Amino acid sequence: MVDVPKRLPLAGLSGKVLLLTIVFVMLGEILIFLPSIANFRVQWLKTHIAQAEIAALAAEAAPGQIVDADLRSTILRGAGVEAVSVMRGDKRQLVLRGDHPGMVEETFDLRGGQYYTTVLPALNVMFLQSDRLISVIDKPPAMTGNTIEIALHEWPLRDAMLSYGLRILGLSIVLSFIVAGLIFAALNRVLVKPMRRISDNMMHFADRPEDPARVISPTMRSDEIGIAEHELNAMQVQLQGLLQQKTRLAALGLAVSKVSHDLRNMLTSAQLISDRLGSVKDPTVQRFAPKLITSLDRAILFLNQTLTYGRAQELPPRREILMLHDIIEDVFETLRFQAGDAIALVDDVPRTIKADADREQLIRILTNLTRNAIQAIEARPATGDEIRISAAREAGVLHITIKDSGPGIPPVIRNKMFEAFQTAARSGGTGLGLAISAELLKAHGGSIRVAETSEKGTILELTLPDRPAP
Repeated sequence: MVDVPKRLPLAGLSGKVLLLTIVFVMLGEILIFLPSIANFRVQWLKTHIAQAEIAALAAEAAPGQIVDADLRSTILRGAGVEAVSVMRGDKRQLVLRGDHPGMVEETFDLRGGQYYTTVLPALNVMFLQSDRLISVIDKPPAMTGNTIEIALHEWPLRDAMLSYGLRILGLSIVLSFIVAGLIFAALNRVLVKPMRRISDNMMHFADRPEDPARVISPTMRSDEIGIAEHELNAMQVQLQGLLQQKTRLAALGLAVSKVSHDLRNMLTSAQLISDRLGSVKDPTVQRFAPKLITSLDRAILFLNQTLTYGRAQELPPRREILMLHDIIEDVFETLRFQAGDAIALVDDVPRTIKADADREQLIRILTNLTRNAIQAIEARPATGDEIRISAAREAGVLHITIKDSGPGIPPVIRNKMFEAFQTAARSGGTGLGLAISAELLKAHGGSIRVAETSEKGTILELTLPDRPAP
């Protein structure tokens, strides 16, 4: 089991979601803050433009348009400007002017300004290091002229913008945490908790994968989380099935090793007895004794290999050129007692066809498949039952066809008939014959498939390629 580091309260997915939510909300507030501060600057200047226009109208309303110095200073101070001039037609008139206005350092025109042109000047104001005199041009709110131009100090504007910015910043922080908390709560309920449930189940399942109680129970969700839960459930169920099968195979392997050890001794005794049978002069005994001795030798050799390697893997094939017709005759001769007179075993292979294969493994393949066909026919005997083996060569590949007149293969097992312990032709069988045959053919680079199956019988097709030329 992989050691998983202990999660800190904010180090997991929940903490990352909360942190990212706060960051993105703050980023959104910053994007909102920029046009807000730019608009605040423009409105502040327009307010002073309006106040300056009122001051100009008051000055023009004085008798003879003459305003004494004290009154002029009071009017300018109330408007927050240093000078006011109005353009009427083609004539520009300086209406009010302070005693020491100074030199204007920069001029700003508010007529027709766009958002993107006002953001940068607003940021520059907030980072001013010293006061300066600026000129602002705009249309008069009361339309007392074509344009109005004022001169004013920028330091008060900076103070007002900083105060406004701090208020916006505080409000943004509060809103960020409120929105982040709401978003976090929603994401935590919809995404984080289900993901944590899946991850916790995976670690819990890894401790004891064979325990069915640790398989995740999918919820009714139909989104990606629900799909992940259903897929994880299917994977865990499949894994438990594989573990059970592996456990069964391990127990079976141990049992086979024990049985093979004792069975080898029994077969050795039977071999000694069969050797004595060879000296009997009875014609029937003389006919079948060599077959019996060969079968016992083959069985003892196979048991010795099983005990020597102690594993389920087959030995690599020791290939040689064989006459296929003779191999099939040997197989049929061994199985005629089981087939009896009711089932005809037909060797339809031309005598000229050769097979490039391991003799013992090819005999096992054909024996397993033929015996399996015999057992299938015995489950539903009929008149004229037969098992026919034919073969043909094509471009260095030997094609073997095994046709029987049995009841066919049930649809429920067709997709898994070449897997161990999945099918059995008779009660008490293990279903290993087809699986062993498929494994031995695969070791030769060949394959096996069901070409046709119905109530009238089954046709198996085997491919056995020759060794590549050096």
